[in-house]
Amino acid sequence: MKVSRITRVMKILTAMQAGRKYTVNELADTFGTSRRTVFRDLKELAAIGVPYRYDPASGGYTIDPEFFLPPIDLNLQEALALLMLVHKARDQIQLPFKHSALLAGLKIENNLPHKIRQYCNTALKSVSAYPAAQARLGELDKLFAQLQKAITKRLKVDLRYDSLFDNKVIDTELCPYHLLYNQRAWYVLGYSDAHKGIRTFKLNRIKQLELSDKCFIDGEKFDLHEHLGRAWSMIPEGKLYSIKLRFLPKVAHNVAEVQWHNTQQATWNGDGSVILEFRVDGLGEISWWILGYGDQVQVLAPEALRKRVIDAARNMIVLNEQA
Repeated sequence: MKVSRITRVMKILTAMQAGRKYTVNELADTFGTSRRTVFRDLKELAAIGVPYRYDPASGGYTIDPEFFLPPIDLNLQEALALLMLVHKARDQIQLPFKHSALLAGLKIENNLPHKIRQYCNTALKSVSAYPAAQARLGELDKLFAQLQKAITKRLKVDLRYDSLFDNKVIDTELCPYHLLYNQRAWYVLGYSDAHKGIRTFKLNRIKQLELSDKCFIDGEKFDLHEHLGRAWSMIPEGKLYSIKLRFLPKVAHNVAEVQWHNTQQATWNGDGSVILEFRVDGLGEISWWILGYGDQVQVLAPEALRKRVIDAARNMIVLNEQA
């Protein structure tokens, strides 16, 4: 095999060894090659004795979980990237099992060649990462592990939850489908018996969680991206709106350089302002985002969003005049 092909086969092996089942199309898309090439690479794996399996139900390939490759040497960039994630970026989000991540990083670090380890230690001293404000959660590891087990084994959980929407503590039986970190907090999405539908629950508002011995069978087809659709963040409201906003020159560049939504389009004006347009499901989430820019943004459309922002701004004035 040529060097480039060896590298690709090793990458396919590494991906499949993670335990997930990959279809031929997924492998072709992931590694930028053709289906025919993927089949040739799979034959190469078989030729060197790698015990991969094909699952007819899912149409995917995976590596026998009992098979392990010997340790692979890391080059400088690979080692630095991993250590940067462990030592610097792990505080950017509330990463579950932080202590285990740190121990894993130390094991990697201790097995690096001396020169690479020395370079990484020096380089990391000049790198910092400041996390955004995050919701506090004292028992993240425990909750995350319980929910992860429930999702993996398709077990229902009994949930006691402090619901802001219901303005009270509620009890529900939940079929957990997916764990999601969004901006400042962790959430679990799943079918709630109390709501008779898929709902989102913030982990730091969970008062009590117990795994039951009852299984569910309907979570395998849950697709997070399909569920969220075109929501601004994570709460679809069931109605699409064409949003048109004008940001004044003072903030225009800072706003436009961020891809806030996958439908975003920008049009620059001669005065240095920028018009951003989106196609968004719901007005609630985006209205709060707009208000964060105060007097530096103008809502051009739709009228319903403009009225919502005006009402909120007026209420802010009244509230602060009473202070």
